[in-house]
Amino acid sequence: MKHLLRLAACTAALALLAPAQEKVDYDSIYKIKQEAFQNSKVMEHLWYLTEVHGPRLAGSPSYKASADWAVKTLKGWGIENAQLEPWTGFGRGWANKKFVAAMTEPNYTPLVGSPQAFTASTEGVISGEPIIAVLRTDEDLAKWKGKLAGKIVLTDAPRDIPLHDKADNHRYTEQELIDLTVAQIGGGGRPMAAPGQPPINFVQMMGFRRKLTEFLREEKVGLIIGGSRGDMGTYFTSNGGSRDVKQPQTPPTMVVSTEQYNRIYRLIDKKIPVKLEVEIQNQWFEPDTNTFNVVAEIPGTGKHKDEIVMIGGHLDSWHAGTGAADNGTGTAVMLEVMRIIKKLNLKLDRTVRIGLWDAEEEGLLGSRAYVTKHFADRATMKTLPEWNKLSAYYNVDNGAGKIRGIYLQGNESTRPVFEAWMAAFKDLGAATVTIRNTSGTDHQSFDAVGLPGFQFIQDPLEYDTRVHHSNMDVYDRVPRADMMQMSAIVASLVVETANREQMLPRKPKPEPRPAGQGGMPF
Repeated sequence: MKHLLRLAACTAALALLAPAQEKVDYDSIYKIKQEAFQNSKVMEHLWYLTEVHGPRLAGSPSYKASADWAVKTLKGWGIENAQLEPWTGFGRGWANKKFVAAMTEPNYTPLVGSPQAFTASTEGVISGEPIIAVLRTDEDLAKWKGKLAGKIVLTDAPRDIPLHDKADNHRYTEQELIDLTVAQIGGGGRPMAAPGQPPINFVQMMGFRRKLTEFLREEKVGLIIGGSRGDMGTYFTSNGGSRDVKQPQTPPTMVVSTEQYNRIYRLIDKKIPVKLEVEIQNQWFEPDTNTFNVVAEIPGTGKHKDEIVMIGGHLDSWHAGTGAADNGTGTAVMLEVMRIIKKLNLKLDRTVRIGLWDAEEEGLLGSRAYVTKHFADRATMKTLPEWNKLSAYYNVDNGAGKIRGIYLQGNESTRPVFEAWMAAFKDLGAATVTIRNTSGTDHQSFDAVGLPGFQFIQDPLEYDTRVHHSNMDVYDRVPRADMMQMSAIVASLVVETANREQMLPRKPKPEPRPAGQGGMPF
């Protein structure tokens, strides 16, 4: 009997020392899955974002219209405090109003392309013979100084287009997911060089880009035409000029598909007369007139109702496509999460808040402004009261692929929590938990001030090969089944986080990092 009593006492002591088993609310998960898969509205949200309101370039009226639609939609579901929250510091807005481009000699060919954002309009229709002036070094700038005024200039060398020997689309294999769970030591975040080429010096590259932009302004170039990565008619666009009202506008700048760019280049190089006809009409807007984050919340009703679980994704996009995979998918999923939780009237101990961010594409500007206003200033690490109240922030912004797991962002203490929660989604292909960091999107704004911010592992699909920042980033490239799976998983994790007895554990509070020191400001 004494041995039994002693054994019972030892067992009780071990139970006190062992971490508590993480609870999983399977009843709520079942209800969420039923709603997410049987009554999904996520593709309807995406349709309105892309087909009706996209593209949603930050600072443009189209972005403002999509933000107004999101607020109206959230209010229609009974979501509380749905509103536009303005922020400043973006600069002037821009929108393309007309783009017509063709090669008229040696034969007529419409050109597939787009102007680069934040660049000037042409002065009516520009018609003339283009010249080649590849500008890659300081020596190139010196060679062409004083020779480019009013010219139509091709500034890139032609690019070889390899034959496709594998599919653009890719889903993670089991081995790749296992490999993702291995911690990375050092590195990360640096631009990659092409095979056989020296490493890219990012600071040097950006310095030359600024010098090149100033050179083209001073030269008063008539039209700049650049090549693009991509093939089969896919081209990629982004920013081509400054949003600062104090800076002069960058000359009209456009990109065309690689196949057409190469053809024009080869004709000129072989001394065959080429003539182009281009008209670009762009419109500029006063600084910060269309810069808003969208916020709304479902209040908690328990003892921790003053604490917060946040979800979000960026609402803005680039302008060549309609911003579907980047990031209409993340926005639509997070809207669907709010709809599901509200419709099911699930018990929430903590308040659930959504943030749809502006100007992610220009450097996480909207989410950084929100975090600075509500939680902490990264430069000083002076915290505000809500900093102590945020349990977690969940972000979706890696394309249209289904969730396969979650990045812990180095927050080892959350591993047992997510391993327990993600195990419930093994049948949906989403059970991988990795200590690794992932970058380039809005969870970084939260992580940078010591808040638990997480981005999900997603199947790549065609994200980097075909749709990311391209004219192919459209509704048709988004699989419905993946969107429903994402909605079910995010909604379930949100409810688990909202009802957990304690907030999620945090990494140590970071030291202040003034802008411009210690790498990227975010």
